[in-house]
Amino acid sequence: MPHSTMLHVRVDEEIKTRASQALAAMGLSVSDAVRILLKRVVNDQAFPLELKVPNAQTRAAMQEARAMAKARTVRFSSAAGITDQARRAAY
Repeated sequence: MPHSTMLHVRVDEEIKTRASQALAAMGLSVSDAVRILLKRVVNDQAFPLELKVPNAQTRAAMQEARAMAKARTVRFSSAAGITDQARRAAY
């Protein structure tokens, strides 16, 4: 692993607090976000798209997926079950 270095950034205290809360909702720290930002800038040679806090429906789906992975369970027992639900949702 390459040698790391400290990066000091001055930012308004309220912005830091609010950003920390939003990032925590995404499972990230401020340091994680800065590393991601800088890596994307290097890789893309451009400022990356913004990350957003997932809405309530997405958060619920993420929580369900994590719980299913932890319990090693599945929602459907077959591919037919998936397609049946997709067909019902389309109408």
